[in-house]
Amino acid sequence: MLKRLDKIRFRGPKRDEFLDPAESPNASDSECNDDVPVKHRSSIKETEEQRDPAGSGTMSAAPIQDYKMSDADRLNEVKGHLEIALLEKHFLQEELRKLREETNVETLKQELEKEKSKRVDLEQKMNEILRSSSRLWKWLYERFGVYIEDFRFQPEENTVETEEPLSAKRLTENMRRLKRGAKPVTNFMRNLSALSSCHSVYTSAIAFIIYMNAAWHGWVIPMFLFLAILRLSLNYLIAKGWRIQWSIVPEVSEPVEPPKEDLTVSEKFQLVLDVAQKAQNLFGKMADVLEKIKNLFMWVQPEITQKLYVGLWVAFITSCLLPYKLLGFMIGVYAGIKFFIIDFIFKSCPKLRDKYDTPYIVWTNLPTDPQLKERNNATLSRRVSETSAGMSCGIGREDESGRAYNTKRGPFHEVFNLSENERPLPVCENGWRCCLINRDRKMPTDYIRNGVLYVTENYLCFESSSSRATSSKKNKVIKLQDITDIQKYKVLSVLPGSGMGISITAPSTLKPLVFGAMIHRDEAFDAIQTQYMKILNSTAATTVTNPET
Repeated sequence: MLKRLDKIRFRGPKRDEFLDPAESPNASDSECNDDVPVKHRSSIKETEEQRDPAGSGTMSAAPIQDYKMSDADRLNEVKGHLEIALLEKHFLQEELRKLREETNVETLKQELEKEKSKRVDLEQKMNEILRSSSRLWKWLYERFGVYIEDFRFQPEENTVETEEPLSAKRLTENMRRLKRGAKPVTNFMRNLSALSSCHSVYTSAIAFIIYMNAAWHGWVIPMFLFLAILRLSLNYLIAKGWRIQWSIVPEVSEPVEPPKEDLTVSEKFQLVLDVAQKAQNLFGKMADVLEKIKNLFMWVQPEITQKLYVGLWVAFITSCLLPYKLLGFMIGVYAGIKFFIIDFIFKSCPKLRDKYDTPYIVWTNLPTDPQLKERNNATLSRRVSETSAGMSCGIGREDESGRAYNTKRGPFHEVFNLSENERPLPVCENGWRCCLINRDRKMPTDYIRNGVLYVTENYLCFESSSSRATSSKKNKVIKLQDITDIQKYKVLSVLPGSGMGISITAPSTLKPLVFGAMIHRDEAFDAIQTQYMKILNSTAATTVTNPET
């Protein structure tokens, strides 16, 4: 306990003088002040020395010393302890007073209370503003929330459409839908063509007068807009059940066949073939248009694209120099004259159209990709043949006799033992793949032969694919003049359609020769029939001019 009091005694700043115990007042703690005289601490030290004469000696002597101490000594010791506690309290009160003066706790408390009141006021105002703004946002969201949601960015969903399985019924229905959907466009184009070609003279004259009057006064665009409004009005009346026909060319109603529910296998096969043929032709026409446009802009035919390039420059310079009103007037007048007068003359006189109709000439001469490929192959083969002919026979022979056509087995005239002037017609330069069915033969190897069929000016030639020599007995040559009958032939009657074969009757065979499995059967038949009729007509003309022979 004495050690603890010593620690408390020296907690504050060191003091060399203390109040004398005899002179210290016996008042309360509040009566202590700084004016009290202090006395040297020698008495306290002496008291401690008396209390612990051995210094930091053993602990066993302390209880004996405390026991021997008198009551007066104990009172003095307690008194000293009380003086020390009073001094410590006095020092602590002084330090607390100084701290209060330095920090101004009361002022801080007042300011804190003010800030709390301000915070409460701000919270009330913010709540009122939020309530009013929430009502405003709620009203705005109710009014414009739907439109705001449309502008929300969302990741695009990649949906994969399921493909329907192939069905003959579905395919036919889609083709009919396509035909019905394209009918208004085809009718519109047919009416424009009839209006340009003066199918009805009075209608074309009235339309020309109205259009030129509108172009003269600058009313071309309002006229077209009025016609569009009139067309929509008529369509509305037609949809309501009115019978209105507004067409220059009378529409021909095609009979609609009701779809059959139960179809045989041959009927389904034939139906698929018909639809596939229509789709093939439609896609071919679309591909031709797109390829021609692509080749026009890609300078594939430089002399044609040059005309377009010069025309665009002229149009650009004219649009920069002339006012738009005059430019529109010139374009409108030219379009009317071109549509109603020039096109009518060109349609009536095809030779003039082939010579002077620049858009028609440009579009006709534009090549498609297959035509470019054939042209490049023909140019390459001609260069190769010219080079080989020049190296073997010298210069001049190729110019006199023309280019000799070669097959896979060798020169064409050597394969079939013909004169050098005989060569395939342009329509069948590569020939038609087919199989020859010779019903006079009984051996399977001679009954059917695979090969290529050619037509020349005077002969029908079949090159067998199994012939190894340049001239083989397996090849077949028929003179067109000797043919007695040409017919389309159906090899297997079980299959639907009109067949894929051609029957040729000649005196040299007992039974007609059949060229079957021919993909381009109709094209080959037309070419053979045309050349056959030419031979017959020339023979008949020769017979008429020389009746004695």
